Amino acid sequence: MEIVVSNKASRPLYEQISSQIKAAIMSGELKAGEAIPSVRSLAKSLHISILTVQKAYATLQEDGFIETTAGKGCYVSAQNQDFYLEEQQKKIEEKFAEAIEIARTSGISLNKLTDLLTLMYQEDDGE
Repeated sequence: MEIVVSNKASRPLYEQISSQIKAAIMSGELKAGEAIPSVRSLAKSLHISILTVQKAYATLQEDGFIETTAGKGCYVSAQNQDFYLEEQQKKIEEKFAEAIEIARTSGISLNKLTDLLTLMYQEDDGE
């Protein structure tokens, strides 16, 4: 697993780290029960503060992606995928609510909105 961070990015370093680890877990690159780099080793390899990596790992643990065992390290959690998918569905629902409100106030019908969503989904899917 390779993690790349940039001080020039708009997102904080800890968010860059946690989102890349989440992506590696969701893609299957990191499997349930697999160890992730220690806080110290990751901080050293990225040339950043240990506190930054600790914050990223704390976020991942709060979100259910990793589990920490004292003296043994951090491991990918077994139940992370369902949690992640639920989290993503909530985000989609929020965006849909915004789109529906705009459509209603603009007089755009449900059929047109559905057609637009289908078209956009297929375009991005490469169909």
